[in-house]
Amino acid sequence: MTALLVVLAGPALAHLLTSEPMGMWRQLSSVTGIVAASALVCTAALPSRLRGLTRAFGIETVVGLHRQLGVLSAVLILVHLAAVIAANPTQVALLMVPTAPNRARAAVAATVSIVLLVVLAVWKRKFNLRYEVWRWLHVMLAVFVLGGTTLHVLWLQHLVLDAVMGPILTALGMLVLVVFAMRWWGRAVLDQGGEFAVQAVRAENPTVTTLVLSPRDGGEGLRFSPGQFAWVRLQRSAVEEHPFTIASSAHDPRYTEFTIRGTGDFATGVRDLRPGESVWVDGPYGSFTCDDVPAAGLVLIAGGVGITPMMSMLRTAADRGDQRPHRLIYVARDTGDLLFRDELAMLRRYLDLEVTEVLRRPSATWTGATGEIDVALLTTVLNTLDVSARNDYFLCGPPSMVSDVHGALTVMGVDDEHIHTEQFDMA
Repeated sequence: MTALLVVLAGPALAHLLTSEPMGMWRQLSSVTGIVAASALVCTAALPSRLRGLTRAFGIETVVGLHRQLGVLSAVLILVHLAAVIAANPTQVALLMVPTAPNRARAAVAATVSIVLLVVLAVWKRKFNLRYEVWRWLHVMLAVFVLGGTTLHVLWLQHLVLDAVMGPILTALGMLVLVVFAMRWWGRAVLDQGGEFAVQAVRAENPTVTTLVLSPRDGGEGLRFSPGQFAWVRLQRSAVEEHPFTIASSAHDPRYTEFTIRGTGDFATGVRDLRPGESVWVDGPYGSFTCDDVPAAGLVLIAGGVGITPMMSMLRTAADRGDQRPHRLIYVARDTGDLLFRDELAMLRRYLDLEVTEVLRRPSATWTGATGEIDVALLTTVLNTLDVSARNDYFLCGPPSMVSDVHGALTVMGVDDEHIHTEQFDMA
């Protein structure tokens, strides 16, 4: 976090300490412009898959910072634009793209792109875009923002020629280039590891598929902690890749499983894979794991395909002979969406495990729990645990479910440090 603050605030502070005195509006326009550029660099660098970063702070924290810095960048760019016009009202003509100089055109392009980027991120649910479409729009708009900002600074020739700010801006630009090179080219082309062979492809239901992989050519396999995730791509140099939670046991790295829900092109490609074909995996990532907490008991609460990290935790616990109590609450739309029912019944032979299934749209013959995971349901489940001991709660599923369950646990007096969350959502 210290490095983040240095990149975010350092350049503006250096400018204030070394620049000549100027009017308020000019000073405000310079400072907001510099901080906006720094925030854009941080926004681009955060999702670059630094394992230490995601393990230390968790993927939700990293993605949350990415969102917040993106919104901050947009606000600062708009304030920068307003300050430029306030310093000299005649400069409103710079917004007239057909007659404006190139430096202004680049600035307008960056401003429009970041506004669209924020709108797409904030109201992504209303647009109802497939992940592939949303991801490419997100990346393309981000490139326009960074490209427009870079061209604006270069063509403006105000700070790049400065003895102090010139090297600082050059360093920020190099940081972005290195991040993008490693993110989009280095791992896909230079990384010779991560190749796995398909062992099997299992259909769990019409929309959910389990992909079973083993290391290619006798490799050591994927070492991970139960609950972590990895990125999967179907070709070595492909830029299309998707993040999936690892569903298999961490006890045996010879086999790695991903249980994938989807009906898009990527999911279809997964279902069409044949044994022996290659798949590339980049991981593991994330801090959503029970290995890092000294819990006396574990309460696992999953919604839909959010069951995958819980299955990894339970399978690993069974392989390790874990004697701690495990309580699983699994909410799904209907019985067809309840995955791994037979295996969960089998795991109860080896673990102190109780499973509570909750349906949102139950049939007339359903006799189990229905509706939401609320305080009443949680209280019933927790009655079988020693409340005087430390119990940790792992929540995974749609953002609304995770938020509601977190709120219910808070009402029940559970400390935040004992609640671990992972949401299946787009950044």
